[in-house]
Amino acid sequence: MTEPTVAQKAPFAVETEAGKSYFWCSCGESAKQPFCDGSHKGSSFAPTKFTAEKAGKVFFCGCKMSSRGHLCDGTHKNL
Repeated sequence: MTEPTVAQKAPFAVETEAGKSYFWCSCGESAKQPFCDGSHKGSSFAPTKFTAEKAGKVFFCGCKMSSRGHLCDGTHKNL
């Protein structure tokens, strides 16, 4: 796998907890989207760690093409 798989053409809205770390799936193969389940093993992909500074909703990228890494930037609208 050299390109990520589009998990969905929309962001994943997730309520996060302050101080908690989340590991965003960058390959698109995880069954636990938007988070990593280890499906990337053996590829060049690795999860991205995100630690929430405060509680609230975060829009994690679902298309895996965002220029902002784990955060949605609307790129999915052009796919």
